[in-house]
Amino acid sequence: MQDMTIIIQEATKEQPIQTLEVTLMQMNGIERALVDMDDGEVKVSYNENEVNKDQIITHIKQHGLHVLD
Repeated sequence: MQDMTIIIQEATKEQPIQTLEVTLMQMNGIERALVDMDDGEVKVSYNENEVNKDQIITHIKQHGLHVLD
């Protein structure tokens, strides 16, 4: 199990957070996604044998959300 933390620009508002959580939990290999509404920080736990960090970030971007560097 791997963990990653990313910042999502829109993850400080209710609707984008719901979209993000549903989007992530639909992916194979995602075990958990926790969103901190205060700063848009998202902690994702995933199975590295099923999905990798780049695939997760690409999937998020395909759903119209912006990952900050």
